[in-house]
Amino acid sequence: MFASLSTPILFALGGLAGLIILVTGYRMTGLSDQIADRTGWGEALVGAALLGAATSMSGTVVSLTSALDGRASLAFSNGIGGIAAQTAFLALADMIYRRANLEHAAADLANVFQAGLLLLLLTVPLMAFTAPEVAFWGIHPASVALFALYAYGMRATARLREEPMWHPVSTSDTRADEPEDDEEAEKPVGALVVPFLILLVLMGLSGFAVARIAAEISDRFDLSDTVVGATMTAVLTSLPELVTTLVAVRRGALQLAVGGIIGGNTFDTLFLTLSDIGYRDGSLYHAITADDLFWLTVAMMMTAVLILGLIFRQRKGIGWESIGLLVIYAGALAVQVL
Repeated sequence: MFASLSTPILFALGGLAGLIILVTGYRMTGLSDQIADRTGWGEALVGAALLGAATSMSGTVVSLTSALDGRASLAFSNGIGGIAAQTAFLALADMIYRRANLEHAAADLANVFQAGLLLLLLTVPLMAFTAPEVAFWGIHPASVALFALYAYGMRATARLREEPMWHPVSTSDTRADEPEDDEEAEKPVGALVVPFLILLVLMGLSGFAVARIAAEISDRFDLSDTVVGATMTAVLTSLPELVTTLVAVRRGALQLAVGGIIGGNTFDTLFLTLSDIGYRDGSLYHAITADDLFWLTVAMMMTAVLILGLIFRQRKGIGWESIGLLVIYAGALAVQVL
């Protein structure tokens, strides 16, 4: 369908899909904050489990659609490139939060644990890439391991919320996770979940359009699927994470902002599980290129820097970890593009 369209129309449709993704992500932030208040689950857990997974819907559809089309690099780099882009967005949020360092103010055990879980999950595809090619019904065991680790990690995160074994030191700059006292907070959970699900469907449809448009652009301009996936679709489908993070910071929901990024990144590793299932020409991990592996190591490096920042908790100003994240991401884009 998209092959018959002119290039300007193709880019216009891509921009429209991106706008829909942006607007739905904006609305999801407020709903997630209210759901966190009404359920008592907390901003960090809701950000990681609900908002993080929901805002990744468009990216999920892009990776799965690409894998079904046999485009392993596009499927892989979209997910991993999205993790790198979204982590860089957290650095931007730190820059606009002027009261204190964002990682200091949003101190929460669940976010630290989720970041560690993310780093663990990112080592799984690297191990699969370097190990002998094995697949059962076309699915690599690493894909099953990713899902199992993610499921266990989310369960452990909920347990940490209920029975934490340590607490971050509270300071005058630490922002506590407290329910908002407004009319919206009185809405029943069901009235919040239904519009949330509708937005989720819209985001998924937009992701499907982005996948088809990206594949057409890659073919039309003879571009590498890795470049398109890591720099175009990854950024486009990560727009919800950008807007939800900035909106959450503006609302004062700092744990939700940080948890949404980290939780979204953790969920994005499951792109690889779905992509491996959808890719029918063997193991996805052995169909990728060195350029795809490059973005995997970039995501791992940025996650490690984020973990150190969450633990160190610089109190004032833009965190050194934020500067480091932007430098790593900008350097990676320069290496990939140039």
